[in-house]
Amino acid sequence: MSQSTATETPPIVIKKYANRRLYNTATSSYVTLDDLSGMVKEGGDFVVYDAKTGEDITRAVLTQIIVEEEQKGHNLLPISFLRQLIGFYGDSMQWLVPRYLEHTMKSFSVNQDQMRKSLQDAFGGLFPFGGLEEMGKQNMALFEKTMKMFSPFPASQERGDKPAEPAAAPAENANLRELSDRLNALQKQIETLTKKKD
Repeated sequence: MSQSTATETPPIVIKKYANRRLYNTATSSYVTLDDLSGMVKEGGDFVVYDAKTGEDITRAVLTQIIVEEEQKGHNLLPISFLRQLIGFYGDSMQWLVPRYLEHTMKSFSVNQDQMRKSLQDAFGGLFPFGGLEEMGKQNMALFEKTMKMFSPFPASQERGDKPAEPAAAPAENANLRELSDRLNALQKQIETLTKKKD
């Protein structure tokens, strides 16, 4: 075990009871989904276990927090994105989506930190509408491009339109190229294995 792992703070354990109440074992108190949402925003780490079965239900609880935030009107997830995401359940590419989304969100977080730093350093607290708006558009374009790359059917074909001519990108993202190459290599390996079985 490395020294960094040994000194790493373990996540807070939350237990969920049959009455749907959530119990924070670190503070010995009951908490709400709003409390857990606040912990996430503050950078806190936690895991949620079913008090009866001991099953890890962290993913389901985090998803529930997102659903509640969306119901409050804090809409972050575009409908087209949600439709595409649902389409990947059971798809052969399903295994790759979580990793790629995680990578994309990490990249977005880095950009977000850079935007905040630029805001503080260069503008002394004034809100630079133009710069932030442009950066936001670039991030959203990258995110949508990522999802389109994974989509089995381009949006234009789903509507029954003629396939649109691909727009020429000014500078192709190296990470996307590398991922595409890996996917092609993986596809060839799968085809080879399939032929051998036949």
